[in-house]
Amino acid sequence: MKSFEVAAVPQHQTAKFARYALHLILLGSLGLAGCGYTPTIVERKDSAGKKVDTRTIADPVPKVEPITKAGNKSPYQVFGKTYFVLPSSENYRETGIASWYGRKFHGRRTSNGEIYDMYAMTAAHKSLPIPTYARVTSMENNRSIIVRINDRGPFHGPRIIDLSYVAALKLGFADKGTTEVLVEAIDPSGKSTAKPVVTPATAPGSVGNTMPSLTQGRYLQVGAFDNADAARALQKQVRTHTSKPILVQQRDNLFKVWIGPVADKMELLVIKRMLQQSANISGFLVKQ
Repeated sequence: MKSFEVAAVPQHQTAKFARYALHLILLGSLGLAGCGYTPTIVERKDSAGKKVDTRTIADPVPKVEPITKAGNKSPYQVFGKTYFVLPSSENYRETGIASWYGRKFHGRRTSNGEIYDMYAMTAAHKSLPIPTYARVTSMENNRSIIVRINDRGPFHGPRIIDLSYVAALKLGFADKGTTEVLVEAIDPSGKSTAKPVVTPATAPGSVGNTMPSLTQGRYLQVGAFDNADAARALQKQVRTHTSKPILVQQRDNLFKVWIGPVADKMELLVIKRMLQQSANISGFLVKQ
């Protein structure tokens, strides 16, 4: 039997091998794409595409489309967190952080099986039904665009929507990665007129003193405290377990933490069971 001598790895090669190993790990994590849910992150500048004249890029015209079977599984899990797809986009309105994704995912399949085009006006969202048309307004420069949501994400950090590269260009933040936005679902049928304000699950906890701005429906109350800081701490903890909006409301001299609105009792029970098992947090039904 031949004996082999293992040569020492030169020090300048160690970092190269480490980077290669990390690359393989990242490729393995992207296996989630095969399940229809592609984790997305804030893009580096080298992921940007060619510069385009955004004045020539038209927003999509909202139209009534059937909800696709692909990409709308609910609940679903990514990176150990459970997410729920809303049964409807009706009256959805949320503020939070937007990011964008580009060259790295260009040409790959989105969650509903379409091909991602970084030069098309599309977006990814964790909980809105696919497809949904949404108006996205920058809170920094007041620019507004319309996108068609056909993908799931972003699953990295406190962000509520991932825009295509060209959509980020039109909104004016492609060069810096993220920005604060208002996302409003559009009803192509023209039936929906109400615009309730929803406190986002990804934004810092805010305390409201009145309830009329809330969407009517079922909520899961998971805590009530004498001070707002304790309520915000629970809000932050719950935020890591669900994509549903989480609100802190001041009621009866208490700061109450609500999850919702929840579409039906079955979904509420699923969220309640998940929180009990994963975080030992109990809750009960309240109606608004």
